[in-house]
Amino acid sequence: MAQSKRLLLYLLPLAVFVALTLLLWSGVGKDPTHLDSQLEGQPLPTFRKPDLLQDGVMISNQDIKGPALINVWASWCPACYHEHKFISELATRGEVPVWGLNYRDQREDAMQFLNEQGNPFVRVIFDEDGRLGIDLGVYGAPETFAISADGRIVYRHVGVLNEQVWQKTIKPLLFPAEPATGAEK
Repeated sequence: MAQSKRLLLYLLPLAVFVALTLLLWSGVGKDPTHLDSQLEGQPLPTFRKPDLLQDGVMISNQDIKGPALINVWASWCPACYHEHKFISELATRGEVPVWGLNYRDQREDAMQFLNEQGNPFVRVIFDEDGRLGIDLGVYGAPETFAISADGRIVYRHVGVLNEQVWQKTIKPLLFPAEPATGAEK
């Protein structure tokens, strides 16, 4: 009996090591900024929310025409300050309209953020209660949704959007390359 307990004591750390190795190995090579979204391939959820900057004006899903980006941000989000510079550059280049979704923020704080950092957005959806964020499956800010020409969500990026993510992942989804013609051979 003592021998079987001793064997168990020797094998237990080995079993734990093997289990942890398999668990960690299963995550190798996965992109931590891409969380699968139930909404990929689906139209934007129906919504009607106030415009952050225009009292009494509402924004709905019908207003957003793709290709476009919806950038989820908030004044309380440190990463949003870092991301904002790239969002501003992208908007200035005019490659794609960028809509803002101010998520679970105070109106005054959000407006101060835009006054200090600049406003790169076509318009800003004010989602004070987070209901639209919940409908989109938002985990937190920043997140960016790519909306196709037919109004469907084609990609969800979690974390800071930057030039590399734009060029290598999102832009090809929104603007697929023209197929080569036979005359180019």
